[in-house]
Amino acid sequence: MRTPARYIHGAALLATGLLAGAFGYGAANVIPTFGAVALDVRLTFHTTMMTMNEPVMQSAMALAILSTFGLAIAARGPARRLALGAGALALTSLLITVFGNIPLHAYFRKWAAGPVPDGYAEIFQRWELFHTLRTFTALIAFVLIVAVAVVARPSARRTAPVSGGAVMT
Repeated sequence: MRTPARYIHGAALLATGLLAGAFGYGAANVIPTFGAVALDVRLTFHTTMMTMNEPVMQSAMALAILSTFGLAIAARGPARRLALGAGALALTSLLITVFGNIPLHAYFRKWAAGPVPDGYAEIFQRWELFHTLRTFTALIAFVLIVAVAVVARPSARRTAPVSGGAVMT
């Protein structure tokens, strides 16, 4: 892989890894905690967390999208296709967030300030489904960017000098 593509690949690894890790942490730790606390605690925590997380996570998604599509432009062959797939998946994570999770946040804010209607659990389940979907798309994007490192390696075995000046193949 050419040097500029290597730097872009490093940025894409970092961005997609952070995104998948952040979503994975939420799926593995935060969502189960939501189910273990009282409803008013969940709503207070969820709305406060959204305020803190929205700019951070949207920035992480933007960096993942830009770096993976940047790698798709800079790379060649299978690495380009893998990076393009990763970019599409990172973009899918953003779209799930914007059109799935964020609209549901309005309900949580409203409920935190007033009465919670019957059937609220179904809306929580929908939010969790969207979160699970965006976690998987982010994770698969990260795996594809890791795969770029594997396909970008030269296929021919390199020769390595052995003591005494002989070359081992």
